[in-house]
Amino acid sequence: QVQLVESGGGLVQAGGSLRLSCVASGNIFGINAMGWYRQAPGKQRELVASIPSLGSADYADSVKGRFTISRANTKSTVYLQMNSLTPEDTAVYYCNADVIPYGGFSTVYWGRGTQVTVSS
Repeated sequence: QVQLVESGGGLVQAGGSLRLSCVASGNIFGINAMGWYRQAPGKQRELVASIPSLGSADYADSVKGRFTISRANTKSTVYLQMNSLTPEDTAVYYCNADVIPYGGFSTVYWGRGTQVTVSS
């Protein structure tokens, strides 16, 4: 079994910054891509950013130039640095990871989410 635990959400004023973290633990041999998604009230979950085990990150157009995704592979951790936040960034942010377990096939796991609220 694999668990993903997000942290770092909270309330911030417009123009401020937050840094989200997500740690994967459990039966992990390796991790392919990791990513951050978000879901605002009444809206579908959308991709914010993703990063492969090797290679360049990918971002939603709405966050390019403001958000940066990074990962620490030795710690099975992915981060999301969010700058110049706007009220439109308010959402629950979810981490996911494509995990390769020992003796099994890769499976995508999700965290429970962390709330980010940006006040105007």
